[in-house]
Amino acid sequence: MKKGFRQFLATASICFALASGQAMATEPTEKIDLNRATAEELSQLKGVGTSKANAIVAHRKEHGKFTSIEELKDVKGIGESILESNRPVLVLE
Repeated sequence: MKKGFRQFLATASICFALASGQAMATEPTEKIDLNRATAEELSQLKGVGTSKANAIVAHRKEHGKFTSIEELKDVKGIGESILESNRPVLVLE
């Protein structure tokens, strides 16, 4: 009985992780150029999903290239926390 319950808990934990996206989360391993990255590439950033990635691309199209990493905070939905958690992988080229 205990073995069956452990298997149930393990399976439930995996299902929960998959459903919440934790197991699927991928962090970028290379630098991401704010001025050239696609929405798909930007969505790999911590705290940035499809909607925010699209907003970054739209902001770039409307206002031109980013001239500083700090300008990312001008995009609706991007605050200090998201900026700081991604700063190590962000570049401007």
